[in-house]
Amino acid sequence: MTYRAPVEDILFAMRHVAGLEQGIASGLYADLADGVAEAILDEAAKFAEGRLAPLNRVGDKEMARLVDGTVRMPAGFAEAYADWAAGGWASLAADPEYGGQGLPTLLSVACSEIWNAANMAFALNPLLTVGAVEALTAHGTEQLRQTYLPKLIAGEWTGTMNLTEPQAGSDLNLLTSRAERADDGSYRIFGQKIFITYGDHEMTENIIHLVLARLPDAPAGTRGISLFLVPKFLVNPDGSLGARNDLRCHALEHKLGIHASPTATMIFGDAGGAIGYLIGEENKGLACMFTMMNNARLGVGVQGVAVADRAYQQALSYARDRKQGRAVGAPAASPIIEHPDIKRMLMEMRAKIAAARALCFATASGLDRHHRLEDEEARRIAHEEASMLTPVAKAFATDIGTEVASLGVQIHGGMGFVEETGAAQHYRDARILAIYEGTNGIQAIDLVTRKLPLSEGQRVAAMIAGYRASAERARAFNDPALNAIGTRIGRAVDALERATGFMLAALKGNPNAALAGATPYLRLFALAAGGAYLADEAMAAAAARQSGETDPRHEARIRDARFFAENLAVGAEGLETTVVEGAESITSAFASAAE
Repeated sequence: MTYRAPVEDILFAMRHVAGLEQGIASGLYADLADGVAEAILDEAAKFAEGRLAPLNRVGDKEMARLVDGTVRMPAGFAEAYADWAAGGWASLAADPEYGGQGLPTLLSVACSEIWNAANMAFALNPLLTVGAVEALTAHGTEQLRQTYLPKLIAGEWTGTMNLTEPQAGSDLNLLTSRAERADDGSYRIFGQKIFITYGDHEMTENIIHLVLARLPDAPAGTRGISLFLVPKFLVNPDGSLGARNDLRCHALEHKLGIHASPTATMIFGDAGGAIGYLIGEENKGLACMFTMMNNARLGVGVQGVAVADRAYQQALSYARDRKQGRAVGAPAASPIIEHPDIKRMLMEMRAKIAAARALCFATASGLDRHHRLEDEEARRIAHEEASMLTPVAKAFATDIGTEVASLGVQIHGGMGFVEETGAAQHYRDARILAIYEGTNGIQAIDLVTRKLPLSEGQRVAAMIAGYRASAERARAFNDPALNAIGTRIGRAVDALERATGFMLAALKGNPNAALAGATPYLRLFALAAGGAYLADEAMAAAAARQSGETDPRHEARIRDARFFAENLAVGAEGLETTVVEGAESITSAFASAAE
């Protein structure tokens, strides 16, 4: 099935959730005025539809392969990447001082959705490079930035993130890769890293690895981790490539999905130590790496939206063509889209995608305001809002990626369970996203333990007040559908407020209760916030319709928001009960080996 980038839906969310038009008027998004955002998204869509989407199935079948020590990519990937980089797509949001275009994160995130929907296995490579660029820009020395950033930003080189080891997954306290100081100020890196996305490939002439390791005299635990830049090929003083560094791809993982993305086991230091360069300060590498990880967490959330939208498009097309059973009143077999239960599943897919996209775009808007506003207090507030939303966007969007892709298989019926239709690939590809960049359980713990207490709880209170205001505006709108949306979302926001109060109290007096309820609390947060954002979109659509616009998408957006409010957000009060009352049944479990 062909992919069509939902450019109009993306732009609508940018305008009415992320504040694109207000940002253009205020100067925040002045560089996206005069149709710039629309033109860039249209070009991104053309490349995604014409070049990347046709390779999605090819990559799934051919897979990345390790042949005689070299990673070979599926047919067409290297050529597509070269054209993608030549088009300037790698440089969208990067610092102009090093060759970037300096465009907003919001636009970069919107383009990322399109790349990933077309071909997630391809788009994983740029996603990690963008994170490496951010970490190096924020924490690298000027010499490192001048040497490596122009090539990374141009897409001529790519970047990776090397955290995980066989014994150290989410728990980096257990990390054992080591670094030794060299007389020339560089370091020698030794160790093994696993699950390294695009750890090796043939699409660029150099790969820049960001590697966590310990110095011999480092403190124990995460306080003793340093971050190093370790290039595949060393770089000469004149910028040309020198000798091959002491690192290699030992193996590629055989994965459930994203078969075209090489997930490598990397070995550093077989022959005396891989040469590396310190990023930031010794023993403070985790803070530097979190710059890359936080960027990647939003990026992975966007991947969830992307794969979900690709699965929805295919399911919708199939439902329109496949005839089974007779709809009520039909004289003969009907397209299955005429059956209410199929409509229900398709609407669930649509509504979840719209809410997840809104959460991701709202997060990107917060990041832009943090980086672009001049007022220091406004920047601080924006940073806290983006920090609050990042784990919600990552976890909810990747959860719905799997849920929506699963519904896509269900709509295909038995044909969804066989590989020929391609529906199964979306499900297989999506499943990793809830694990990437900190599992979704870790995102929930981060939200509850680190983000809710920001500004003594004032930030989350202010955000909840904003969601309630959206619900109240919808309830007062001159439209019965909007009134229904406002009522239901208002009840979800009330449940979120009560659950938040419980969580803040539990953090002080019963932390295990807070931890036990973290995951349902994050889902509750997403239902209330996502529902409020969809209410904003529905009000904008209703206003456009009342002004005489006849675009049928406006009616669909109102319907999406109402379905979300009446079929999904109604679960908020049940989640509140789970958060407030469900801890004991969890914390008391598995107390003995007999269970």
